[in-house]
Amino acid sequence: MNAHLQLSLWEVLLTLSAAGLVSARWLAPRPRRPVTLAAAGMAVLSGAVLGVTGLRWQMVPVLLGAAVALPFAVGPLLRRTARRAPWWLALPGTVACLGLIAAGPAASWALPTPVFPEPTGRFAVGTSVLELTDPDRPESATPAPDDRRTVVAQFWYPARKPPAGSRRAPYLGRTQPEARTVAEALADYAGLPGFLLDGLPRARTHAAYGLPVADGGDRFPVVLFSPGLGGVRAQNTSWAEELASHGYVVVGLDHPYDSAAVVLADGRTIRTEVSATGDDAEDERRAAGWTAVRAADLSFVRAQLGRVHSGEIAGPLTGHLDTARVAVTGHSLGGGAALQAAYQNPEFAAVIDLDGFPHDPSPQPFRQPALAVTQAIGPETDPDYLPRLTHVLGLSSATAYRLTVPGTAHLTFTDAPLYLPPLPSLVGSLDRTAGPRITAAASLAFLDATLRDGRGDPAAALSAYGTLSVLRPGGP
Repeated sequence: MNAHLQLSLWEVLLTLSAAGLVSARWLAPRPRRPVTLAAAGMAVLSGAVLGVTGLRWQMVPVLLGAAVALPFAVGPLLRRTARRAPWWLALPGTVACLGLIAAGPAASWALPTPVFPEPTGRFAVGTSVLELTDPDRPESATPAPDDRRTVVAQFWYPARKPPAGSRRAPYLGRTQPEARTVAEALADYAGLPGFLLDGLPRARTHAAYGLPVADGGDRFPVVLFSPGLGGVRAQNTSWAEELASHGYVVVGLDHPYDSAAVVLADGRTIRTEVSATGDDAEDERRAAGWTAVRAADLSFVRAQLGRVHSGEIAGPLTGHLDTARVAVTGHSLGGGAALQAAYQNPEFAAVIDLDGFPHDPSPQPFRQPALAVTQAIGPETDPDYLPRLTHVLGLSSATAYRLTVPGTAHLTFTDAPLYLPPLPSLVGSLDRTAGPRITAAASLAFLDATLRDGRGDPAAALSAYGTLSVLRPGGP
């Protein structure tokens, strides 16, 4: 598959043969016949193969252009006396068909199947999924009195190198059906037709299920992650895999009734129930409520790590979690929840907020070092964001860092640049992999300095990625 256009060999052949079929009309008489017949044969063959193996929606306009051109190109060759349309009539048709054909590769480029950056650490990456229920916390989103809060947690961890030919984990789910369900829910949440994101379930990550933990008997620091509003546990897979390859266990959470879709072990799918009202005050009140629920989810999962480490909850990570070194992180609403969880739960050792507004109406002092990574936002675009964020970061009794990364947008700090159109307002102006790479590199610089001994102040490393503000306890 072409890394830039995301076209398979048969899709390339279909596109080229369709273009040849349309263009043959303008060739000189001698080459016109063989070129037309060869292009027609290849278009029919490649179209038939794609029909059997799976035709992507991006190839539909290519097929349509070829189908329209086929009778006009081949018809004159089958008559005793070749009669072709005059050039002034054929030219608009040629341009229209070539436009349809070009739309296929353009759509494939704009909305590709994501290709995840290769992790740069020394470890391979394993993954597993747990469903965790808090017996002490009722589910506030339902009226059922016996319904208890349940979250789904996906672990990415340092693993042994997988055997040759091992199948990599799908993106967005444990199985293809789960991945399709989540992709359709994400499209619906964004107000998009489902087919536009049908490349996501086909994507394969670098992690694999069932891998044993890396050799050496190490206990690894843990990084909990809460996604954005309507987001899902896997929305930062490239970030999670990079951290895991460098010796961290990353745990991404699905928050039922908030995440776009959560597929439970019993087969139920819980769709999001969050929505905006258009009333700023009411929407902020709701956001504060969702943030509080997420902060409680993060603290609950933090408490379950001891059971995972001890083997009470069976899995590959028994004996491999350093439960004294746990960072809490999140993107967007999840970033605000991470900050709230930090001052509610002093057992967290560090906190990272990826472009998240703090929605807690009464933030409290906290002891953890903090990193906030943001897009470039000024008073003219959001007068409240940076003052509010700076105020909350200043409540830390440890050093806090605010890193503004140029060329980014809100979704730059997720996997979205890997599969959405490269529109600056949507995913920033960096190339497709730069956003995920910078997000992971900045996170690693901070985590290495705060969760591992002897790594020093991360300020110099963080400054390489943008404009850094350092808030030290007691002043500059």
